[in-house]
Amino acid sequence: MKLAHLKNNKHVAQTGLVVTRPGEKIRLADVSTRDSGGYKEKDEVQPRLEELRDKLGDLQERLYAEGKQSLLIVFQAMDTGGKDGATKNIMKGANAAGVNVTSFKAPSKEELAHDFLWRVHRAAPPKGMIGIWNRSHYEDVLIVRVHNLVPEATWKTRYDDINNFEKLLVNNGVTILKFFLHISKDEQKERLQARLDDPQKHWKFNPGDLKERALWNNYQEAYEDAINRCSSEVAPWLLVPADRKWARDIAVLEAVVATLENMNPQFPQADFDPKSIVIE
Repeated sequence: MKLAHLKNNKHVAQTGLVVTRPGEKIRLADVSTRDSGGYKEKDEVQPRLEELRDKLGDLQERLYAEGKQSLLIVFQAMDTGGKDGATKNIMKGANAAGVNVTSFKAPSKEELAHDFLWRVHRAAPPKGMIGIWNRSHYEDVLIVRVHNLVPEATWKTRYDDINNFEKLLVNNGVTILKFFLHISKDEQKERLQARLDDPQKHWKFNPGDLKERALWNNYQEAYEDAINRCSSEVAPWLLVPADRKWARDIAVLEAVVATLENMNPQFPQADFDPKSIVIE
């Protein structure tokens, strides 16, 4: 399913979300991390967020009951970019029974013994379900590239593999939303410091994050290549200005709800006559 509906949706347009185009060359430095479209303050989005969560619940029930198509939501971001928060935002309106959330960490020994897409393909949402991926197959052209974990010739071939993989999913009834939660380096610094300042957040701080932060420019370059080389008609990248969490949340929910509406799942017809049923 093509996602042109996102460009034409007035509610999506009111957020700062950017829908990439196939063949378009974006520079992340030119994309705002703070744009919130027509919204200026957090309080402005609250009524719309509640409305969207109600719509999401209704649409998800129809998707589950229909059982003919599924939705895959991919979150990628720099450290502290808000992948967990974006997931939590969706789950406030969704029924957990109809959502599979998968967080992809460093691959296991078993996963490394297979091709790089093996572990993500297993997590693709079955018909009727919503799948949310916290990180994804894109790590194999991001961290793998930045840390030289495989030869350049290896990770360069993966862009085509990724495009073919996503086309395979779409051809089999999966609609894909790929969100890059775009934060600034200054905002990352503030979020890392906040974790240090709050004893209840120390568990979220990893000193290794500072080593990753030192590679900021390398990661930005890797993300730019992944976005530019893996934006297709059926699975474009959606760039979310994420410095302000409330702006991130409204942009993501607008896109998710608009996409489910475009998928238009329907309740199945009963295979019996309800009027003939008598419950004693």
